[in-house]
Order: sequence, then structure tokens, then C-alpha cells
Amino acid sequence: MERVRVGKVLCIGRNYAKHAAEMNAAVPAQPIIFLKPSTALIRSHEAIRLPSMTSNVHHEVELVAMIGRGGRDIPPQRSLHHVTAYAIGLDMTARDLQSEAKRKGKPWSIAKGFDTFAPLGELVPAAEIGNPQELTLSLKVNGTVKQHGTTQNMIFPVAHLVSYCSKIFTLEHGDLLYTGTPEGVGPVVQGDRLEATCSRLPSLEVTVV
Repeated sequence: MERVRVGKVLCIGRNYAKHAAEMNAAVPAQPIIFLKPSTALIRSHEAIRLPSMTSNVHHEVELVAMIGRGGRDIPPQRSLHHVTAYAIGLDMTARDLQSEAKRKGKPWSIAKGFDTFAPLGELVPAAEIGNPQELTLSLKVNGTVKQHGTTQNMIFPVAHLVSYCSKIFTLEHGDLLYTGTPEGVGPVVQGDRLEATCSRLPSLEVTVV
């Protein structure tokens, strides 16, 4: 893949019904969107840094789509033509800060946006991946499987997400879309080794420091 300057990092919350259930939350009627700064990105074999402001950081394994051709108000039947690559990623979450923000009716930005909180695997051209709704995701922590799911179970498939986001934000070359996590999210601690895998994609390996 060519080197691309990352633009917006768009993330989707509660896009798997079983994850919504484990969070004691309702299945959304439309996509829940939040943003991470590009400074949250790290690559494979780098380290997630636990911030001093939180004591409960959780892992969330996700399929990530990268926008290649920008646009706005993209129809769903055309939206996958705007995806140039896919990767496996992690949406790290300071769950204690997120829970407090939810309770007070405040945004989740701090809980989601710390430096190193968006690990990203190697990007693979979309043409080599095929249908993004036929992929299996998993995450091991210290060799033990903690999350396992299939993109078939997304509430809103990738095509719908790209189209929906484009009605709110003009999508640009280099934007990343984290598409939500299956059930099994849980805490990480210093010294943990995380390995995220997805069928047809290179694995993502990071440590926690």
C-alpha cells in the first residue's frame, strides 16, 4: 500500500448486538459515531501506553476501512467503491472515564482519544479482501482468546456505515473508519500482549506499558 496521510478517524459504537447487551445498552436504531485524533494511532509491534487518568482500559477489536476516494452523500450501493483498503484495529477505551461521561451526559472524547488508543494493523487493498461482511475477527490477550466474532453480525454493514458517515462528514482520502467490536471486551494491564487477527488480513500485535 502507498503511504497515506491519515485524516479523520471515525469510530462506530455498539455495532454488534451482543456487545450492546454486554454493555447493558440498547441496540441503536442508527450508527453511533465518535472520533479519535490521529495521534491515537500506533502500528503493529508498538505499545499502548496506559494513561494515569484511568484505571480501567478495555480492548475492542475491530475491522477498519480506509477511504480512498472521497465524497459526500454517497449512496449505499456505491459506498464500497470509496473504500481502498482494510486492516484490523483496536479501539482502546478508558471504560471508567467513559462510564462517568455517560452518567453525566458528557462526550466520550477523553475516554477514547488518548495517545496510542487506536492501534492499526497493515492495510490491505480492498480488492484483495472481497466482501467485508464475510470476515472473522478475534483477539488474544497473552495467548488466550478474549474476543471472537464475524462481521456478518454487524448491525450496520460497512457499506451502510460509509454512506451514513458521508451524510454528516465529507469523506476524504486517508480517512479511517473503525466499524465496531463484537462481544468479549475486557481490561488490559501493564505487560499484556495483544494479538488481533482477521481473516485475509495481517495480524496486529501490540504490548501494554
